[in-house]
Amino acid sequence: MKNRVNILIALGLLAVLILSGCSSQGSNASESKKDSNLDGVTIKVAQTGWGSYEEALKAAELDDTPYKVEYSVFQGGNLILEAMTAGHVDFGATSEIPPIFSALSQKGENSKVIATQQSHTLQQELVVPKGSKIKKVEDLKGKKVAYVNNTTSHYFLIKMLEDAGLSWEDIKPVQLTTSDGLTALVGGKVDALASYGNAILSAHENDAVTVASAKDILSGNFQLNASTAAIEDPKKHKAIVDYISRINKAYEWQRQHKEEWAKIVAANTKQPVKQALQTLEEGEAQKPTKIIPNSEVTVDSQQDIIETFKDVGIIEKSLDAKTFWSDKFDKELAKVLKK
Repeated sequence: MKNRVNILIALGLLAVLILSGCSSQGSNASESKKDSNLDGVTIKVAQTGWGSYEEALKAAELDDTPYKVEYSVFQGGNLILEAMTAGHVDFGATSEIPPIFSALSQKGENSKVIATQQSHTLQQELVVPKGSKIKKVEDLKGKKVAYVNNTTSHYFLIKMLEDAGLSWEDIKPVQLTTSDGLTALVGGKVDALASYGNAILSAHENDAVTVASAKDILSGNFQLNASTAAIEDPKKHKAIVDYISRINKAYEWQRQHKEEWAKIVAANTKQPVKQALQTLEEGEAQKPTKIIPNSEVTVDSQQDIIETFKDVGIIEKSLDAKTFWSDKFDKELAKVLKK
C-alpha cells in the first residue's frame, strides 16, 4: 500500500512538472511570437536638427526595439513632410505649421497627424546682430528679416508684426533655411532673423541680441506625423505605437537624469553643457515634454494658425485641420501613454 502511495505521488509530481513545462514553453512561445510579430519590420524615423530621438532612446536604454529603426535628420519639419510624401519617411515630428502646407499641396493624402508632443517654447526668437539699431519689433519697418518658410518662425514673426502694428508688407522678408538664415545674419546680409533651436543658440554665440521671444505666442505643440502608408500597414502601425511609447518614457528618463542628458545635448548641438542644462531646466519648468493623444484642444490650436495665415493672405482659403488628422492611433496611444 505504501509503495502504491509513493508511486501515485511520484506520478502526480511528474504530471505537475510536465504541465509546468508546457505552461512555461507556452508562455515563452507566446512572448517569442509577440516579439517576432515585428521581425523584419523597419520604420523610417525623421528627426529635426540632430538625432534627439535616437540619442534619447540609447541613453534611456530603450533602443532594444523588436523592429528596425532607420533614422534621418532634417533641418525643418517641412522637409520631413516632403520626404514623407516621397515615401522616404514613415514617422516624424514637426511644428504645427508644416502639416498645413503639406495638406494644401497634397490634400492630406500622404501623411496625417497621429498625436501631439507638448513641449516648451524657448529658443524661438527674433534676433539682431550686436550693435544693431533695431531695439524693438517696430524698428523692423523697411528692414530685411530672414525667416524659415512654413515653420513656427514664419507664424510668430507675423504675430510679432501684428502686435507692433506692422504688416508683412512693412518688412522685406527673406526666406532662408535655418543655417542660411544664421549665416546671413552673422554676415550682415539681413537685419534680423526669426528662427529657432540651434540657429538661435549659435546666433547668441555670435553675440546676437534678442528683440522679442515667441515663448508666449506659440502653443508648444509639436505634431507627430505618420505616412498614410505606414498608418494602414498593420505591422508598421504597431511599431509606431511602441516607438511613441518609448519616446515618452525617454522624456521621463531625461527629467530624472538632467545632467546626463544635458551632456548629450551639448555634445550634439555644440553648446556649453551649462547652457544645455539651463535650457532643459527652464523648458521643463515652463512645460514638461510629453506625448498626448489627439484632442479637440490640439486641433483647435492648429486651426487658429490656419485662420491667421488666411487673414494675412499666405493661404488663399481656410482649411479644416481635422482633414489631415487621424484618430486611428487614439485608443492605442491612450493606453500606452498612461504607463
